[in-house]
Amino acid sequence: MSRRHRALALALGIALAPSLAAAAPAAPAAEPGEEGISRVLASGKVDPPRVAPPRGDEARGPFPRLTVANAMLVDGTGAPPNGPVTLTIEHDTITRIARSRPEDLEADGEVIDVAGGYVLPGLIDAHVHLGTPSHAAAGALTDPEYVLKLWLAHGVTTVRDVGAVMGLGWTLEHRALAAAGEISAPRLRVHAMFPPETATAEAAEALATAEAARSWVRAVHERGADGVKFRGARPGPFAAAMDEAKRLDMKTSYHHAQLSVVQTNVLDSARLGLDSMEHWYGLPEAMFEDRVIQDYPLDYNYGDEQDRFGEAGRLWLQAAAPGSDTWRRTIDELVGLDFTLSPTFTIYEASRDVMRARNADWHEAYTMPYMARAFEPDPEIHGSYFFDWTTAHEVAWKRNYRRWMHFVNDYKNAGGRVVAGSDAGFIYKVYGFAYIRELELLQEAGFHPLEVLQAATLNGAELMGIDDLTGSVEVGKRADLVIVDENPLANFKLLYGTGHRRLNRTTGEMERVGGVRYTVRDGIVFDAPALLADVRELVAARKAAEAQAAPR
Repeated sequence: MSRRHRALALALGIALAPSLAAAAPAAPAAEPGEEGISRVLASGKVDPPRVAPPRGDEARGPFPRLTVANAMLVDGTGAPPNGPVTLTIEHDTITRIARSRPEDLEADGEVIDVAGGYVLPGLIDAHVHLGTPSHAAAGALTDPEYVLKLWLAHGVTTVRDVGAVMGLGWTLEHRALAAAGEISAPRLRVHAMFPPETATAEAAEALATAEAARSWVRAVHERGADGVKFRGARPGPFAAAMDEAKRLDMKTSYHHAQLSVVQTNVLDSARLGLDSMEHWYGLPEAMFEDRVIQDYPLDYNYGDEQDRFGEAGRLWLQAAAPGSDTWRRTIDELVGLDFTLSPTFTIYEASRDVMRARNADWHEAYTMPYMARAFEPDPEIHGSYFFDWTTAHEVAWKRNYRRWMHFVNDYKNAGGRVVAGSDAGFIYKVYGFAYIRELELLQEAGFHPLEVLQAATLNGAELMGIDDLTGSVEVGKRADLVIVDENPLANFKLLYGTGHRRLNRTTGEMERVGGVRYTVRDGIVFDAPALLADVRELVAARKAAEAQAAPR
């Protein structure tokens, strides 16, 4: 089916959906990993999430033999650019990397002439959600085709879905379809959420004992989850769930929510074997020197999102100072535990400059209308907290960022692992675009661009335990590549789907340059501009359908 026909079908489906909604029956007890999405679907306000369609003419391959010739190679190991080189790929595997020769352009099979452009390893987004039920409050569940194509169009070939909040079964279905090459999608690694974020009180209470926590972990493991993402729990059930996950060789991640961080901070969970912390909650609390609990205002309400995020922007300055004994001791212990930081700088950036985030270049053509509505202030939607966001809030967050970035850079310099993740879908952040912004923010934190790329590739693969498969461009590894015309180490803006604005001094005109040319995953070649065109059509079709369905 052509992109035009797919967009038309989607538009018709959207236009009809409101008249088909019916009163929801009482929801049966949900399977482990389905608790949150089951509650959303039981409301009857949205249809179940779609499954991404089969890939079309935006993808080709894998091929018996693919030659990528005349490339400047940045291999992801930390080595500087080298070239020109030619890569030989057989089916899904890199079998040869050698200096380029004129005859490479005449090689058997498919040939891509990079013509002096750059080849990077496929990028790894270590913190994603393949959609979010939060969008349902704004009119729809997230379209997976839209998300998956935006990731690929920005060079992302592997993602770690931390939470499977659209349902574990649905997310695992996309993992299988992607692995089979049937849809246009990155490789997926999937963590189930404990305790379920939007489950009923009864479902949460059912996981309140150590044995119940162990049973839940066993259940999601049997269903196929690669890992468990924790988001706050009482110490007993958390420790039991952690122990069970490690026994089953599952990966673990943790968003140390403020409701439980006094009982379990980052050092507590790392000592139990946690693989990675998400964002930064729990880390300043582990370095408090003159207090035990964050200095909350006495009228604070965690259930009010502006309270929550407003005070979060003042937390780092309550912790130990950079270079102090506590600061250094914390870094040394976490490095010794082989612990990983997944800072996701990008997702909170609006807190320090909301107008910048709200007016980003890509919103008009690439932001779904239900996402745009969900981004606007709304007490009922997570992350939509700018009810009365002041200069004082932004100044506090800018100071927060400086201290936070200082720690992350010091951690990297001490030998600690840092990965790149986006957490897009919230707080004015759009899939793909937010990930490239994360690379820029890691550079702002003090990372050399080669260190940024290492965080975005090999470090993410190591965290997921798939560095024998991907994460660097080496013989024997999967053919996961990003092909671009110019040097992204000199300017990460060249990776944005909207490109980079630059003055042509010959013509005197401003031009848009850059953007990914091809993304290769497991030897499948995805045409990035075609993916972006698909996304623009999906967004335009959704807008047209909503306009047609609106009351007149």
